[in-house]
Amino acid sequence: MSTTAPLVHLDRVSKSYDAAVGVGPVHVLRDVALEVGRGESIAIIGPSGSGKSTLLNIIGTLDRPSSGKVLLDGQDLSRLDELQLAQVRNRQIGFIFQLHHLLPQCTVLENVLVPTLASSDTALRNGAVSRAKKLLDRVGLGARLSHRPGQLSGGERQRVAVVRALINQPKLLLADEPTGALDHASATALGQLLLDLEREEGVTLIVVTHSLELAKRIGRVLELREGRLTEQT
Repeated sequence: MSTTAPLVHLDRVSKSYDAAVGVGPVHVLRDVALEVGRGESIAIIGPSGSGKSTLLNIIGTLDRPSSGKVLLDGQDLSRLDELQLAQVRNRQIGFIFQLHHLLPQCTVLENVLVPTLASSDTALRNGAVSRAKKLLDRVGLGARLSHRPGQLSGGERQRVAVVRALINQPKLLLADEPTGALDHASATALGQLLLDLEREEGVTLIVVTHSLELAKRIGRVLELREGRLTEQT
């Protein structure tokens, strides 16, 4: 890990939800502590329902913790309002989900460019088309710019989602079961692509996965179980 300040820092993060009347709250995360260095890649594993997606959503500002702090690049996210959090998501974080969430009526190129529409960075917007074409070519889709998602395979659609997540040059890339809907060959290829792009783009990568094969390739593995995060050796 880098000796500089971590990009992601979680300090005693807990999350609970109200359950049925008389049952009491459901505790999903309990005093989770985590540091992820700049340019580092980690995998988070754990049984279904253990809170992995909740943890990723909290890191990605899609959800707020019940207690504790989340710092991104030294900034305490709890101090930001919803508009400021939306700006952080757009400028600093890229998301990849198990389902690609591509817009079916838009072309591959148009789907990739969607996150740039909300950017206030004029230079980024002006260079977005060129960067999109370069990245799509890098992932083997340079000849599919005008195709729509329905004309692509599952693996191809997920590669488009990866490029979309990277288009705004985020500091942090969050992937929630990115290979879960793919066959083994496509999942293996996408996992390697994520690791290659993480190095090439200099982005920090956090992957939630059920795939122990993918987790071991990432290197640093943490397990979330009964609300607590522990490092695997």
